Amino acid sequence: MCKVAIVSALEREVSGLTRNCTRTEREYQGRKFIFFEQNEMVIVCGGIGMEAARWAAQAIIALYHPVLLQSVGFAGALQADLDVGDIFTPAVVVDARDGSRTRIAAGTGTLVTFMAVADEHQKASLERAYNAQAVDMEAAAVAAAAAAHGIQFAATKVISDGLHFEMPGMSRFIDSQGKFRSIRFAGFVGLRPWLWRPVVTLASNSSKAARNLGEYLQRSRRGATAAVEANIP
Repeated sequence: MCKVAIVSALEREVSGLTRNCTRTEREYQGRKFIFFEQNEMVIVCGGIGMEAARWAAQAIIALYHPVLLQSVGFAGALQADLDVGDIFTPAVVVDARDGSRTRIAAGTGTLVTFMAVADEHQKASLERAYNAQAVDMEAAAVAAAAAAHGIQFAATKVISDGLHFEMPGMSRFIDSQGKFRSIRFAGFVGLRPWLWRPVVTLASNSSKAARNLGEYLQRSRRGATAAVEANIP
């Protein structure tokens, strides 16, 4: 049994945590997953989107029986006061499919989980509809899995794209299992010079976001460990 199970979409989002982990491949209901294990923590990078997150959350619960299930990764800003690299720990996660809400004891603000990569127009609509500060594609599915098994849930996100950044049409390159078809995307972008600058900016923003998230999570882990050790007689 592990204490903390982390569900992320892509390995690069949590690269700051996976470097010193043991990489293990395990199967759950006919699907193979890569888990990163270290002491009482395990991470799974299940792919992009709610369906991929649902499968990953169910697998990590069934195989590791965690006490805490945490959704970790990138999010887009819905308000101008959130910048690339900012850490966002919501108090509420909303599923945009049906408006259902998961409340978290700690945190501030609202994260809405949307079914596709949100463009600037969709971001504005989501902010108005839910008074949310950020949008992702996985947290609500992870929250639902945690609730179904009576497990504590938390979410930690880092802003990877600002409010007015126009995402370069990436949804079409996410397959049915949540994998990003990077080679096809590179070929698509290569033939469209007007997309080169946004893609370079996105790559730079993603690197900054992943670095800040890794540093934040490492500090959080050290703080939690110190608190536990301080209470040991």
